[in-house]
Amino acid sequence: MKFKAKEDLEAPIEKVFDMLVDFERHERSALRRGIEISRDDASKKQGVGATWTASFKYRGKPRKARIEITEFERPNQITLAVKMQGMDAQVEFMLVALSKTRTRLSLMADLKPQTLSARLLLQSFKLARGSIMKRFEQRLATVARDMEDRAAKMA
Repeated sequence: MKFKAKEDLEAPIEKVFDMLVDFERHERSALRRGIEISRDDASKKQGVGATWTASFKYRGKPRKARIEITEFERPNQITLAVKMQGMDAQVEFMLVALSKTRTRLSLMADLKPQTLSARLLLQSFKLARGSIMKRFEQRLATVARDMEDRAAKMA
């Protein structure tokens, strides 16, 4: 099952990419949402091979995910491989410079079930696809506005 969304930002592509790879900020944001997250690789570098482990509750059950950067092309693309219990996902962030001060951020998440229970979960997602896509797009819009505000303060 694929989810896609895009947002245009009033910020240069380099600034948007730098904010996208501000992993410490993303880790703090996840912690505020009740997600336990820890960086696994010792190097703490930005790029291919960076890994995290996340623990969270979903539908009342504890879940665990392993996240790894599989593609890293500055300033255009970051691809993450996410492995959860019974499900794999590929999350791709694409940046396109529309002008010197305008950037398009596209986000694509492709979920692939590996077990019967994961298939059932995705089936429930398909039934609620409209509301899930609306929340997905709203969340990306909120993140994009936050990035625009941060980019304006950096200028």
